Amino acid sequence: MRLDQALPACNPGVSRRLARRFIEIGGVHLDGRRMRQCGYTVAAVQRLELYVDGLDLEPFVLADKHLLFRDAHVLVVNKPAGIAVQPTPARYRGTLYDALQRLLAAERGGRWQPSIGMVQRLDRDTSGVMIFSIHPAAHGALTRAFHERQVEKHYLALVGGCVEPGEGRFCSQLARRRANNLTVSVDHGGRYAETHYRVRQWLPEATLVDVSPLTGRTHQIRAHFAEAGYPLLGDTTYGGRKELNGQMFSRQMLHAEQLIIPHPISGARLTFQAPVADDFLVALQQMERAIQQPVTRDKDKV
Repeated sequence: MRLDQALPACNPGVSRRLARRFIEIGGVHLDGRRMRQCGYTVAAVQRLELYVDGLDLEPFVLADKHLLFRDAHVLVVNKPAGIAVQPTPARYRGTLYDALQRLLAAERGGRWQPSIGMVQRLDRDTSGVMIFSIHPAAHGALTRAFHERQVEKHYLALVGGCVEPGEGRFCSQLARRRANNLTVSVDHGGRYAETHYRVRQWLPEATLVDVSPLTGRTHQIRAHFAEAGYPLLGDTTYGGRKELNGQMFSRQMLHAEQLIIPHPISGARLTFQAPVADDFLVALQQMERAIQQPVTRDKDKV
């Protein structure tokens, strides 16, 4: 039986047309291997698995509005929230990495296999600035810059509660719990993590915070603020509120606003800034109305 027929046969709620979309985007696996051919013949003894993430089945496409900087060695993008950076069991197409591959290959007539190096990651629902190497000569230097902490990373976060004191840092060893996949502080066996913060604005039952992580552990900012009693708004995974004073949050309110990094070839120190994401800005504006303060896109006022 063809793969696009076998999938509906095993899942009555999946039409053949929908099955093809799942196959094309990379969410169908046969015996643990991702399958991309609708006409592949499936044997009765093979294990067929469908992974679904609930996101749009239309693959994400990089547009000019997403590009912040580009030269022969690096490309810097403003990642939208809701886009996975790298492939997941539910999809290959539609990730930021896939979109970048397609953008670069299309410029060479579709026959070129671009050399893309991923030196940092953002969570799927975090928006903001990301840098990729697009030349083999650049990847090693970029990797070293992050590893040796030559990079400055600045985030904006909307967290629940009134953060006190107005400036400080969190330091701990972080580890992932296998049972629930959460990042937590541990006494032994974790990796050192350090997060600096400065309050930019106190809001009704919330705080807008500038965050500068010195290290780059998985979920570091989310875990540190949650453990301090100030989970990010919208971050239900770490106990954040999905609603506050009538304002709904569809994702964790975290935006990678600025990246300062030495160019991998010239060594020149470059600063890249991503405009505040629209949903973040709207949420902030509505919260500020409660205290009758205007909001702009100015860096110091957001």
